[in-house]
Amino acid sequence: MASVSEIFGELTFSKKVMAEKLSKDVCGKLLATIETGKLLDESIAGDVAHAMKEWAIENGATHFTHWFQPQRGGTAEKHDAFITYGKNGEIVERLSARQLIQSEPDASSFPSGGMRSTFEARGYTAWDPTSPAFLLEAGDTKTLVIPSVFLSWTGDVLDMKTPMLRSLKAVSKAALRLQQLLGNKKVKTIKVFGGPEQEYFLFSKELYATRPDLIICGRTLFGAQPAKGQQMEDHYFGAIKSCVIEFMEDMDNELFRRGIPAKTRHNEVSPNQFEIAPLYEEVNLSIDHNLQLMDIMQKVADRHEMVAVLHEKPLGGVNGSGKHFNMSIGDDTGANYFDPSGSPQNNIIFLLSLGALMLGVDKFGGLLRGAVADAGNDHRLGANEAPPAIMSVYLGEYLDALLNEIEGLGSVTDKKMSEIYLGLQDLPKVAKDTSDRNRTSPLAFTGNKFEFRAVGSSQNCSEAATLLNMLMAYGYNEIADRMEKSTAKTDGKAKAIEVLEKVLKQTKHVRFEGNNYDEKWHKEAAKRGLPNTKNTPEALEQFLQKDVINLYESLGVLNAKEVHSKVEIKLEAYNKIKEIEFKTAMNIAKTLVMPALLKQLGLLADANTGVKAAGIKDSIIASDIKELNKIYGDIQAGINGLEKEMAIAEKAGDELKKAKLMAVKCVAALNKLRVVVDIAEELVADELWPMAKYQELLLVL
Repeated sequence: MASVSEIFGELTFSKKVMAEKLSKDVCGKLLATIETGKLLDESIAGDVAHAMKEWAIENGATHFTHWFQPQRGGTAEKHDAFITYGKNGEIVERLSARQLIQSEPDASSFPSGGMRSTFEARGYTAWDPTSPAFLLEAGDTKTLVIPSVFLSWTGDVLDMKTPMLRSLKAVSKAALRLQQLLGNKKVKTIKVFGGPEQEYFLFSKELYATRPDLIICGRTLFGAQPAKGQQMEDHYFGAIKSCVIEFMEDMDNELFRRGIPAKTRHNEVSPNQFEIAPLYEEVNLSIDHNLQLMDIMQKVADRHEMVAVLHEKPLGGVNGSGKHFNMSIGDDTGANYFDPSGSPQNNIIFLLSLGALMLGVDKFGGLLRGAVADAGNDHRLGANEAPPAIMSVYLGEYLDALLNEIEGLGSVTDKKMSEIYLGLQDLPKVAKDTSDRNRTSPLAFTGNKFEFRAVGSSQNCSEAATLLNMLMAYGYNEIADRMEKSTAKTDGKAKAIEVLEKVLKQTKHVRFEGNNYDEKWHKEAAKRGLPNTKNTPEALEQFLQKDVINLYESLGVLNAKEVHSKVEIKLEAYNKIKEIEFKTAMNIAKTLVMPALLKQLGLLADANTGVKAAGIKDSIIASDIKELNKIYGDIQAGINGLEKEMAIAEKAGDELKKAKLMAVKCVAALNKLRVVVDIAEELVADELWPMAKYQELLLVL
C-alpha cells in the first residue's frame, strides 16, 4: 500500500504539478497570485489552461467544470467536454483561457432573493486561482474541477465564496494599516487560516432506508428515547469499531489523494457519532477542502453500506453535530497574531488583535449568530453539545487577568510599559498551558487561535469566516482610527496600549469565563445587553439593521441589495425546510404510525375476545385498548393542529412573518404531535413498528 506522502495531492493541480507543467515565468506569476493575493496576470491564463487540460487528460479526464458555492447551500457544477472544432472542422481537445477564467451556467433556478426575475437566466462563474483545481472521480470517469465564484450578469453576488474573498481583502487592508501605525514596515501580506472540525453520524444503510424522515429531512422527526443512549459516556474517544475504522481509512485515503490534510479521527459523544479534523490551512482552501470532505464522506460511507448524516440534530435526546471553525490571522513574515510569542514587541499586535475581535463582537456579535442560523442549527444551539445563542468571548484565566491589568492602567509611563512588557514575555507559556478550554463558549481562545463552535455540521464555513473577517477588520480599523486621533506624544506601541486600555473597558461585557449553559449567565447576559436570538428568523433580522448594512458596504463585502437578498434566500430556505419537515411528519403519522396502531389494536381486540371466551374477567387488555385508542385520537388531533398552524403561517404575507410563525407555532405543533407518536412507539409491538428505532440507529452499523 502506498504511503500518504506518495498519494497526497495526486488528484490536485498542485504547486508541484504547476512547476512541472508551466514555464518558470508563468509558474512564478501564478504563485504570486496564490501566495500574496496579487492580481492575476491574465496573459498567463492561456498557458495555465493548456497545462491544466493536458494534466487532466493524462489522468483520464474528459470534461471540466467550474465548481461554485450557491447560496442555497452545498456546491454546484456544470460539466463541459474539452472538445471543440479545429481549423478544418475536426474535433480537438482544448481548454481556452476564456473557458478557464469564465463560464456561463444557467442561473435562473438558483435563489436570488429578489435580485432578478426567473427569465434573467445569465450567471457567470469566474476562476478562483487561489484554490487549486482538482480531479473529481466517479467510477472510471474523471472531471477537471475549477474552483470558482458565481455572479449574476450584472455583477451581483450569487454565491458564498465571493463575500468571503472580499472579507479577506478587508481584514488584510485593516491589519496592514494597523501594522503601519505600529511602525512595522516588513509586513506585506495578511493571511487568515482556518480549520473546520467536522462532526457526523454514521447509520446502517439498511436501517436508514426504513426512516422516511431521515431520508427526506436529514433528521428523525419521531423517536422514543432508547434505554441506552449516550448516558454512559462510553462512546466518546472510545475504541473505534472495525467497520468504522475501515470506513475512516478509506475516507482518509480519498482525502489525501485530493490534497486534503485530514489529521484526527475519533468517536464523538453520541454512539455512532464521529469527528474528523484537518491540519490548518489558508482559510479559502480550508473551506473548499471541507466542502469536498463532506461530499467524499457520503460517497465513501455508501461503499461501506453506511450513510453519513451531516444534519445538526439527526436524533433527539443525544448530542447533535457541529463544525468547530478554528481561525487565526497572520502575515507573510510567519507571525500568527493569535499566537503569543517571546517578543513583547510582537505581543502588542497579539493584544490589539484580541481587542479588535472584542470590538467586533461588542458591536456586531448578533451577526455571528446570524452567520450560523438555519433550520438545522436551531435544534442544536443552546443544548449541551453546542454553545448558546449568546455571543461572548472566552480568553482564559491568565489572559483575562492581564487584560484587566491593562484596563486599569491609567496614563502610560515608561515604568508601566516596562511592567506590561514583563507580563507579555510570559504570554507564550501561560496562554497555552495554564488555562483550561471552555467548551461552552461560542468563541474561545485556544492557545494560538479562536474556535468558533457555533457552526453547524452541514453548513458552509464561508459565512462564518466572512463574518469573523469583517469583525476583525472593523476592530482593526476602529483601533487605527483611535490611534490616529490620539494626541498623546508617545511612540506607536505606547499609543496602542493607551487605546487598548479604553477598548478593554468598552468591551469587557463580551468577555465571559464561566459556564455558558448556566441559567444565571443568560440572566447576566441580558443585563449586559448581549443579543440572544432564539431562532433563525430572529437571528436573520440582525442583518437588516442600518449599521450592519453600512459595515458590509464600507468594507466592500456586499452592497445593501445583496445583503437583503441574502436574508431573503435564507428565510425562503428556512420556510421550505420547515414545510418539508411538517408535511413529512404528517405523512409518516398518517401512513405508517396510525396503521401500525390499528394493527396493534386489532391484535389486542382479538386477544381480548379470546380472554373473554376463556372466562377470564377483568382483563387489563381492555384498558390497553382504551389507551391505544386515545393515542390514535391524539395523533389525529396532532396532525389537525399542525395543519391548522401551517395554514395560518402560509397566509402570513412576507417570508419573515411566515418564518416566525413556522419557528414558534408550527414547531410547537410538531413537538406536540411527536410526544404522542413517541408514546405509541413504546406501546406497539416491535414487529409492527414501521421504522428503525433509536436503539438500533445508535448501536447498529
